[in-house]
Amino acid sequence: MADPTWTADVVVVGAGFAGLAAARELTRLGHDVLVLEGRDRVGGRSYTSHVAGIPVDMGGTFVGPTQDAVLKFAHDLGVSTEPTYHDGANLIRWRGAVRSYSGTIPRLSLGGLIDLARVRWQFARIAKTISLSEPWTARRAARLDGQSLGAWLRSVHAGSTARDLLAIMTRVTWGCEPDDVSMLHAARYVRAAGGLDRMLDVENGAQQDRFPSGTQHVADTAAAELGSRLVLQAPVKHIDHRHDGVRVTTEKGCADARFAVLAIPPEHRGSIEFAPPLPVEHQELVAHWPQGRLSKAYAAYATPFWREHGYSGEALSDEGPVFITFDVSPQPDGPGVLLGFVDARTFDGLPADQRKQRALECFASLFGDEARTPLDYIDQRWGAEQFAAGGPTAAVPPGSWTRYGPWLRRPVGPIHWAGTETADEWTGFLDGAVRSGQRAAAEVHARL
Repeated sequence: MADPTWTADVVVVGAGFAGLAAARELTRLGHDVLVLEGRDRVGGRSYTSHVAGIPVDMGGTFVGPTQDAVLKFAHDLGVSTEPTYHDGANLIRWRGAVRSYSGTIPRLSLGGLIDLARVRWQFARIAKTISLSEPWTARRAARLDGQSLGAWLRSVHAGSTARDLLAIMTRVTWGCEPDDVSMLHAARYVRAAGGLDRMLDVENGAQQDRFPSGTQHVADTAAAELGSRLVLQAPVKHIDHRHDGVRVTTEKGCADARFAVLAIPPEHRGSIEFAPPLPVEHQELVAHWPQGRLSKAYAAYATPFWREHGYSGEALSDEGPVFITFDVSPQPDGPGVLLGFVDARTFDGLPADQRKQRALECFASLFGDEARTPLDYIDQRWGAEQFAAGGPTAAVPPGSWTRYGPWLRRPVGPIHWAGTETADEWTGFLDGAVRSGQRAAAEVHARL
């Protein structure tokens, strides 16, 4: 076998927030770390582009209270946040009509609100019984994991309002429909975020703040500290592992190390050949922890004109392809930038001009004809990515947690696992990614 191109104490595969957090922590603890990334950039499922010259996040965007790991990570790197604009009335397009509302839950009908409150109460009761670290041990784990969120909603006779609102939540959270995700996964995920209100709200919620310079600034600053110990455009093809170390092979060379941290989504572990092969449970987990599919669209305007009409820029829609919007304009006075979360199923396959037309039609149906003529427009289809396609996180189907959950982050010899899907708090968010990287670093440090 040819001599290695690199040697290190630890090789980290993936330079998203999880991999960068793992590398930074291991370096702080005095270990020699090498990071290998397949893309030509760092950040993973966070990525900052520009619309009308304004930084906009095409992937992970928001941060909020109790997301202490990512906030400290950014603060230590000198990157600050600013509040997400949310003054004014929210809008909802529902059953063909547009109306305004305030707060988290639209006031659609008295009966619908009562039913939604009942369903949320039942959901919260279940979530409280689930262990974040070992959800398969919950008293009703097999039953909950054996049905989808959609099937559970039908079993508790949720009305159409509750079902449709929770379908919007499911699309933006996991990039899938309620029938595609395990009820056990849904309940655990929401509990890991601190409840539905904390997960969905702007003020005091997960969308409260964002990085005005973009999440890429955080990743780039962390990457700069690594210098030559970060190698881009080096997709990992093969990992030989034994009790005393690993050899990681890429298109640019190979690395010998005592340990490896794989900071990639579970589904994409399958793109790497392992020798000897991973245990069968790990191999089967790959096929049972799929990524969801979610896209984003941004439009920039001369001013945030919706504010003049008393609107916050936050909106919901029961039609597509845009189903949630936010105002992410530079503070305090614009220009105006609308962010739309988009249903990839009816969007991703369209030509670029048709995607733009469809997205702007949705913006106009909510905020008026002014939304049809932006200064600039951009969209991002994560399902079309070469590496780690899909997002925002795993859409874990029924049956997966109870059968494969115990192996999600169980080390295999010198191989440890990171990535936001492996986090116990804020799973699926930037904060979960940082926590997972720091947890994997602590595991490796203890063994070193």
